[in-house]
Amino acid sequence: MLRKILLVQLGVLLLVSCKKSDTITVPTTDGKQTENTVAGDPLPSWTDGTLKNDIIAYVEKVTKEGSPDFIPIENRIATFDNDGTLWAEKPYVQELFAFYRVKKMTDANPELTKKQPFKAVIEKDKAYFEKGGQKALIELIAATHTGMTEDAFEADVKDFFATAKFPGKNVPLTQIRYQPQLELLAYLRVNGFKTFIVTGGTIELVRGISSDFYGIPKEQVVGTSFKYKFDEANRTIIREPALNQFNDKTAKPVGIQLHIGQRPVFACGNEGGAGDIAMLEYCQSNKYPSFQLLVNHNDSIREYSYSEKDNASLNAAAKNKWHVVNMKQDWKKVFADK
Repeated sequence: MLRKILLVQLGVLLLVSCKKSDTITVPTTDGKQTENTVAGDPLPSWTDGTLKNDIIAYVEKVTKEGSPDFIPIENRIATFDNDGTLWAEKPYVQELFAFYRVKKMTDANPELTKKQPFKAVIEKDKAYFEKGGQKALIELIAATHTGMTEDAFEADVKDFFATAKFPGKNVPLTQIRYQPQLELLAYLRVNGFKTFIVTGGTIELVRGISSDFYGIPKEQVVGTSFKYKFDEANRTIIREPALNQFNDKTAKPVGIQLHIGQRPVFACGNEGGAGDIAMLEYCQSNKYPSFQLLVNHNDSIREYSYSEKDNASLNAAAKNKWHVVNMKQDWKKVFADK
């Protein structure tokens, strides 16, 4: 859970429908768009079977005018966790960005290499963070993510995502997005759902790429936030090294209420840190028909295989009859090609 502060999200595929010939518009990181055609299948990377059928059946029944399950378009809110739900989380992208910032900051000011937490990162001192726990992790994020203007931070985010490679796979970060989830986001949007990212990662980092990676505008991102102050002299916003909200577990419904103002009818999270249980429970209490989806990381060949020691998320899914993605079986393809 505590490491959930080191994260971020990403994926994109726009416009998919159930018609005979469906056009999928795919936003790219350079701002351009490409189009692919998928004949009759809104979720081509999902294996044909019960889960895929249940998703499509749900969307069809709640968007059909005159249906007793019809949901007005203004109430079609869908929330997705990011790390481990929209893209891979081993390691967290947020952590990679923090290391990128450490290098940039120490290159500019070598004296920082003698101070913590910079010293521990430079020397790869894992014991420092293991011993320091949550306090040390927050210290690292605060030291590398604050004390600058939003414009300067956004510039670093763009540079990082343009050049970073994901460890172990050596691919650009666009290629750790889950292709089936990109299709699901697009399918929901074409059917009138408004899609939001609700992440434990910092809101500013995810906002920096949410549109290009997922087709989700920055105002539809809910995440961990720092406190701000307005610099009147320069007429700009400065982020301070103090947490405003750590957007994980029970804080996610609070963040949803604060930023969105209504319960989602569709919510998707993942098994791995028990951070999405509360969001899915909140969704399930909606007065409208709802759908809860939990990604289970059980594919050691194409992605990773890991689980919670107490199986809290899977137990909650079984108890509440949520839908669970068996990654090994339910996804024909895991990652996006580019």
